[in-house]
Amino acid sequence: MLTQEQIQHFEKNGYLVVEQLITHDDCEKLKESIKQLIDKWNPECDSSCIFSSSGNREQSKSRYFLDSADNISFFMEEDAIDPNTRKLNRDKHHSVNKIGHALHILDPQFKRVSFSDKIKSVARDLNFIKPAICQSMYICKQPEIGAKVNPHQDGTYLFNEPLKIAGIWIALEDATIENGCLWFIPGSQTIPIKRRYVRNPDQEEFNEGKILLYTGNDDPYDDKDFVPVEVKAGDAIVIHGQVVHKSEQNKSPISRQIYTFHIVETNNSEYSKENWLQTKDPFPLIYDA
Repeated sequence: MLTQEQIQHFEKNGYLVVEQLITHDDCEKLKESIKQLIDKWNPECDSSCIFSSSGNREQSKSRYFLDSADNISFFMEEDAIDPNTRKLNRDKHHSVNKIGHALHILDPQFKRVSFSDKIKSVARDLNFIKPAICQSMYICKQPEIGAKVNPHQDGTYLFNEPLKIAGIWIALEDATIENGCLWFIPGSQTIPIKRRYVRNPDQEEFNEGKILLYTGNDDPYDDKDFVPVEVKAGDAIVIHGQVVHKSEQNKSPISRQIYTFHIVETNNSEYSKENWLQTKDPFPLIYDA
């Protein structure tokens, strides 16, 4: 699937664009599946369902967020909720920030794409021995209100030891600077994971509602070090678990819908029990070498 040149690019920079990993027909099928899921969804407008990449106070107290590891759960854009009434201020289809975190298991279309032969080939080319998918997300990046995602490393949220994680980020619509494409610091996959988003180990605090917290601190990042990576619908970006990346707010009138999931190595690598994301069943394998 990947050429030697592409593998070298990934190893040097920490990310790689794979053009047309899925077809435009696949893009439309995934978007239609999400439309149907939102059609059936009855939003309850409280702050526990607002997603924040900074792990806001409400999200960190939310069992709804915790339980999303095994479900198809809906998280709204903060700017889609009236601060006074706590009601949506727009149509629900234009209010969703993201949907997660078990689409790859529970929805047939997303399952088909996530465990396709192409994904198996990419995992093999990246030397995964016993890869599994730990989580999946559909991110809408709504027109005009799509929230920014702060600079981060995926290993902050999904940590295994030794660390071997790869994100597969698939554009279902063109992703541009204007509507919130990804930005990377090339070569930053050499930076160790210093910050973690974990379940609160203090059982008393956990039971009182302080469920999730950050430990450690990242070094400051310089905006001038980031480079934008624009892609077309159907293209994918393979993301190293340690590379620093972000996306800016979507202030444009055009959405930027994507599907992303994370592959973790399970061969001689232990997924941390401290991670916020814990599932009832073992992560489904892509293949078992």
